[in-house]
Amino acid sequence: QVQLVESGGGLVQPGGSLGLSCAASGRFFSINDMYWYRQAPGKQREWVAAITSGGSTDYADSVKGRFTISRDNAKNTVYLQMNSLKPEDTAVYYCSAAVVRYPGSSLYNYWGQGTQVTVSS
Repeated sequence: QVQLVESGGGLVQPGGSLGLSCAASGRFFSINDMYWYRQAPGKQREWVAAITSGGSTDYADSVKGRFTISRDNAKNTVYLQMNSLKPEDTAVYYCSAAVVRYPGSSLYNYWGQGTQVTVSS
């Protein structure tokens, strides 16, 4: 079993910044790519950012230049630094990890519980 625990959500004013973190724990061999998604009320889940095990990153156009994804492999943790926040960034943010559960196994995606980010004045 693998657990992803997120933290850092909350209320922030437009133009402000907020940092999220997500730590993986449990029994697994290694973690490959890690991701951030978000889901606004009444909308489908949207991919936000991705980072490979080697540190290469990619972003959705809607957040490019404002958000930064990073990871600490020693801590099995992925981060999302969100700057210049807009009301449309309001959503529940979820982290995800592609996990190798045992040597030689295929990848299995795990999800965090989600954390609320509200951007409002």
